[in-house]
Amino acid sequence: MPKLVRRLAVCGALVVGAALAPAAVASAETVIPFQFNPAPYGNSSGSFDSPPASCVVVVGEQPGVAKVTVAPNATTNCYLISEIRWLNLSTGASGSARLSDGVGGIPTQAILQSGPGQVALIGIPDSITTVPGFATFYVP
Repeated sequence: MPKLVRRLAVCGALVVGAALAPAAVASAETVIPFQFNPAPYGNSSGSFDSPPASCVVVVGEQPGVAKVTVAPNATTNCYLISEIRWLNLSTGASGSARLSDGVGGIPTQAILQSGPGQVALIGIPDSITTVPGFATFYVP
């Protein structure tokens, strides 16, 4: 009987530890950098009139929420990509958000209420000299 109680205690501790581990991971903020490149239009060096858009996704500030914004110390802004469309590959939820330089009341960051899971996003530019960009990340 003591052997059975000991095994049950160990199994219970493992289950509780496994349940608490994602909560500990979710509380840590993670910054995921990504970049959208300009369309080359036949120029192997890329487009000269449209710089790459340097962005980051910040996850872990709130459960199920991702924030898309400009990368710290970036030489270009993420707002060159004006619309963010996302799909949660784990749940099937989807949505879109606008991103800008703050002019006209459009925010300089996009908040994605995606819920937890693997998320794919596409950044759709307003500029014809920049191609849409793609990124994937996990939202705790």
